[in-house]
Amino acid sequence: MAVGIFDSGLGGLTVWDAVHKRLPDMPLVYLGDNAHTPYGVRDADDIYDLTTAGVARLFDAGCDLVILACNTASAAALRRMQERWVPQGKRVLGVFVPLIEALTERQWGDNSPPREVAVSNVALFATPATVASRAFQRELAFRAIGVDVEAQACGGVVDAIEEGDMILAEALVRSHVDALRRKMPHPQAAVLGCTHYPLVEAVFRDALGPDVSVYSQPDLVAASLADYLGRHPDKLGQGEEAVFLTTGDPKRVSSRATQFLRREIAFQPA
Repeated sequence: MAVGIFDSGLGGLTVWDAVHKRLPDMPLVYLGDNAHTPYGVRDADDIYDLTTAGVARLFDAGCDLVILACNTASAAALRRMQERWVPQGKRVLGVFVPLIEALTERQWGDNSPPREVAVSNVALFATPATVASRAFQRELAFRAIGVDVEAQACGGVVDAIEEGDMILAEALVRSHVDALRRKMPHPQAAVLGCTHYPLVEAVFRDALGPDVSVYSQPDLVAASLADYLGRHPDKLGQGEEAVFLTTGDPKRVSSRATQFLRREIAFQPA
């Protein structure tokens, strides 16, 4: 039985890797829209159209449940998809909620009123589109009060990672952390609001310093998915083998993915 994982490019492989380690016997169908990455500089309608096309392809591949392993797609398209588009019997989940639940120390499905939490100053690092959507702040407000969020749009980081230019990616991360600190000198926690960013998580941690708690998504999403499937086993779709699909050049994407995950990954045309 297969679960789909969708991303605008290679960043969602960090979620794939965490889910695979948590649920090693569950086949996953991964689709990277590498032909149109990055999503973070696109407008909301464009992101919605690209995301629905990708998720529809995963539904066609036999997935009844799809994880949007892309914060930009989760921020700009998920709510609209759930309200207007997702077919009956299918489910699409995003990556924001597990992270916010961890940040606010709430259990999965806790629908109690928002309350004060341990952190009051939170730095959010995300793509320009995710920052513009204010989706993180909206979801956080459902669960916590009294939290000041300072968002930093990290232009260029996803592009550098997708191109494999990790020197440039590191330089950009340090520049964005410096810019954030000029607005919020002493954050208590930092949220890496893009699934590409775990690939440079060590740089974020070093630039932020040991006094800042860093929240990264892959392991949190994997834990939440395991919990969800335990309660909704019917959402395991058809499929018996792991599949990797891309809208880009399969050879080039496979090479880059293999470098990132340090294991051979073979993509097929979507």
